[in-house]
Amino acid sequence: MGMCLPCLGGAADDVVVTPDPETRRQQLAEAAEKRQKETAYRGVKNPEAVERKRKKQEEVEKQEMTTSVSGGGGLRWQVG
Repeated sequence: MGMCLPCLGGAADDVVVTPDPETRRQQLAEAAEKRQKETAYRGVKNPEAVERKRKKQEEVEKQEMTTSVSGGGGLRWQVG
């Protein structure tokens, strides 16, 4: 029976301490965000250029929506 005790002496060193739940949640969120970015830009050589194009396209669409609402739509029916 005395032979088992030396084996248990080093067991305390092998225990992995897990971080508190808030830290773990933050790490998981960061890892998920990183994976999403990698997946979104897979095969793209210049992701910054793609992002600039996307933002520019969104601005153009937003401007078109604003002008079409305030301008009455551009085309009108004429009876007559």
